[in-house]
Amino acid sequence: MSLANLSLLLGLGLAVPQLWQLTQPDAWRKWSANFPRSKPLGYLLVAIATAWFVWNVRNETLADFSKYKPYLLLGFAAIGVLTCIYVSDFLAARGLALTLLLLAKFMVDTARWHVSDWRWVIAGLAYLWVVFGIWLTISPWRLRDFLVWHNRTDSRIRTLAASRLVLALLLVLLGLTAFRAG
Repeated sequence: MSLANLSLLLGLGLAVPQLWQLTQPDAWRKWSANFPRSKPLGYLLVAIATAWFVWNVRNETLADFSKYKPYLLLGFAAIGVLTCIYVSDFLAARGLALTLLLLAKFMVDTARWHVSDWRWVIAGLAYLWVVFGIWLTISPWRLRDFLVWHNRTDSRIRTLAASRLVLALLLVLLGLTAFRAG
């Protein structure tokens, strides 16, 4: 995938929840309050993260691991399933953390060789998501605490959503301009 297309997808994907928060803060508040402990969303996010990670391991070209690769693939798939069974508290928060970490890897890999210095916007966002993903991995209940703080007032929801919408629009703009050239 080109950096331009990735930037467009990230920008549009980031814009959708911000528009929802700007237009319907009460609906957002109700949905997000249930998100960290949502089992169905947790199963979905952990399944996505597990499949993505297994795919990354499967496509790894290090010869040192080639004879162990079938065992690693089976083991990592089993860890994904067992996580859903035995670590189901705050499963959606954990799944979000794993998905953000894998998405950040993809973002850095895609931006690595692009000629434009604007690639650092993508890389910087990726590293922020890595920190956030690690933070959620270590203490997934903090997502609940963050959402309680975030959703305290409609004006706070809208202000933070507007700031993230600016970032989303920047990503779309970069995808349409600076990243097309390289």
